[in-house]
Amino acid sequence: MSHLPTLIADLALILISAGIMTLLFKKLKQPLVLGYVMAGFLSSPHISFTPSVMDTANIQTWADIGVIFLLFALGLEFSFKKIVKVGGTAVIAACTVIFCMILLGIGVGMAFGWKRMDCLFLGGMIAMSSTTIIYKAFEDMGLGKKKFAGLVLGILILEDILAIVLMVMLSTMALKNNFEGVEMFGSIGKLLFFLILWFIVGIYLIPQFLKRLRKLMNQETLLIVSLGLCFGMVMLAAHTGFSAAFGAFIMGSILAETVEAESISHLVKPVKDLFGAVFFVSVGMMVNPAMIVEYAVPICVITLVVIGGQAIFGTFGVVLAGQPLKTAMQCGFSLTQIGEFAFIIASLGVSLGVTSNFLYPIVVAVSVITTFMTPYMIRIAGPVSDRLERNLPGSWRRFLTRYSRGTETTMNHENLWRKLLAALLRIIVVYSVLSIAVIALSFRYVMPFFYHSLPAFWSSLLGAAFMILCISPFLRAIVVKKNHSIEFTTLWNDSHVNRGPLVSTIVFRVVLAISFVTFIIANLFEASIGIALGIAVLAVLAMVYSRRLKRHSIFLERRFIQNLRYRDLQAEYMGEKKPAYAGRLLSQDIHLTDYEVPGESAWAGRTLKELNLGRKYDVHVVSILRGMKRINIPGAEERIFPMDKIQVIGTDEQLNLFSREMESVSSVDNGAIENSTMVLKQFVVDADSIFRHHKLRDLGIREQYRCLVVGVERDGNSLMSPDVNAPFEEGDVVWVVGENDNVHQLVNQKNEKVDNK
Repeated sequence: MSHLPTLIADLALILISAGIMTLLFKKLKQPLVLGYVMAGFLSSPHISFTPSVMDTANIQTWADIGVIFLLFALGLEFSFKKIVKVGGTAVIAACTVIFCMILLGIGVGMAFGWKRMDCLFLGGMIAMSSTTIIYKAFEDMGLGKKKFAGLVLGILILEDILAIVLMVMLSTMALKNNFEGVEMFGSIGKLLFFLILWFIVGIYLIPQFLKRLRKLMNQETLLIVSLGLCFGMVMLAAHTGFSAAFGAFIMGSILAETVEAESISHLVKPVKDLFGAVFFVSVGMMVNPAMIVEYAVPICVITLVVIGGQAIFGTFGVVLAGQPLKTAMQCGFSLTQIGEFAFIIASLGVSLGVTSNFLYPIVVAVSVITTFMTPYMIRIAGPVSDRLERNLPGSWRRFLTRYSRGTETTMNHENLWRKLLAALLRIIVVYSVLSIAVIALSFRYVMPFFYHSLPAFWSSLLGAAFMILCISPFLRAIVVKKNHSIEFTTLWNDSHVNRGPLVSTIVFRVVLAISFVTFIIANLFEASIGIALGIAVLAVLAMVYSRRLKRHSIFLERRFIQNLRYRDLQAEYMGEKKPAYAGRLLSQDIHLTDYEVPGESAWAGRTLKELNLGRKYDVHVVSILRGMKRINIPGAEERIFPMDKIQVIGTDEQLNLFSREMESVSSVDNGAIENSTMVLKQFVVDADSIFRHHKLRDLGIREQYRCLVVGVERDGNSLMSPDVNAPFEEGDVVWVVGENDNVHQLVNQKNEKVDNK
């Protein structure tokens, strides 16, 4: 505990300086990240006229934790389903930019005569644009709804996931100091293997785990459990040879598919902001002013390379994807900066001890300059593109126009073979990864236990049975799935030419399944290859024709798909997202639209049969959303209530007519307001009154007159609640409440003495 005061003093200095600088940068409308970096710069030992941090080692540990939280939060905002939704444009553009910028960075480093590892890390640092800075720039400039802004954000999603891959590759090369192609492909293969394995297993187990414990969790326990899962995956990633940031990102992306994702993100944000601030402050602390002056030329060159390279290659990538030149230049000019990932990659190089001391301050300086330039680059993109289009030769303009249109047509064309092969590839890869994982874990942990407990033959037999039984659902899926799909049957029936390739896909998958079983048998028994193959063939045939295994395989897949889609399903249930079929209706000029029933609507309280919306407006009510309840395909006797959200299907004309009518229909008018005024009156029961000698329960005042007797005065006593079984007596003063007309009708029957209150 002797170092505790120092740690507290350092944290106090960091947070106070960070707080002051962020307020200043917020006032100047600049990114807060730069404020943190500037705070670290002023708190570093390199600046003599300001207080300095005393123990940088502890701060570095906190900064490493900050990286974990930053990547965990990034994973929570990331979804693997987003990769599918970003489209081909973002994929082509992101891959083009990253590949070209890495090569450009390596070339610049080699031109300055830097070490090979410095060149590699420089290429990785300048390849990634800053999601935070670009998003804030779009928000400040009001460009979030523009077409090019959507494309840029799609590119950034791809860059985030590719940045994680790049970090793993760089750390692998740094640790092994090996740049051979075989080693590189091995590292990429290992990365993809564990990425698929952890994602599949995580999606299958974690949402189910959280679902079972939902009733026991409050905000505190949810935060603790989610952070426990995060650091557990960090340890697992480190154990398998990957970086801690990679593990944090994977767990964040898994939790992003759960219903609790938004709650976890909300709970983690303050913690992430705290440790993230410490990390960015530590980035600034590593900046040496003397070193910046010494390397002023490389800083200027790299700044120009980042701005020019991102603008050129970003534009080229988007044009290559089939977008118009103006849109492409707006995208390219928006990417002209480096940010968080540059710092993270730089800190990775420092922690591994493979990069030179000068590289970190250079990257920070370049990041600051390019960040300040970002809004100006976005603004000039439009004028520059207009001027370029005017000066382009006519043949070039016509070529670009034809290319963009032709690419759009090609990309929208559906191909059954492409869909089928993509699905088969996905099935083979996923289930092969699961099978390999089961076999590897069994040989490492299960077989030693069997060998220790049983004789050699029986342990091998039991181990073989155990492994084959465990992987049998996966092997069956590899062999059988998609054999009866729409794509497969359509291609089979369309032409006899297709049948040969289709049969070959089945044969290949059968051979693959047999290979897995053969591998297990060959490694456990000293049997000939023929015997092993024979046993493997019989085992695979048994898997294919087993009804129980079929049910089990379908159950596993349904559970996974359910967990993967549960968040989307909940959003659809709550009306926050339109159902999947709504998009398919658009091609038929039919739309699904949500409407909220106004509180004053005359439709409120009436049944669908009474409203007869189908006959009047030719629209159909698909669902009614009422609070946390959803009523799908409501019946004719289902009533509409105020503030209900109803989902209606129809054409544009039908829905416009329905919308106008719904807004115009109101049950409130001046007469109704005046007549519904509640009044309180009193009258005296005399000898001629109908109330005399009658009980309240027998008079039917509520039913006949829609009035309520609220009290009775008798024999000069104070007002008391009426007794429904006690008869009224002469001289009683009866207090009545109701609508004005109804009360007058009641009390004036015998021209009784009335006193208005």
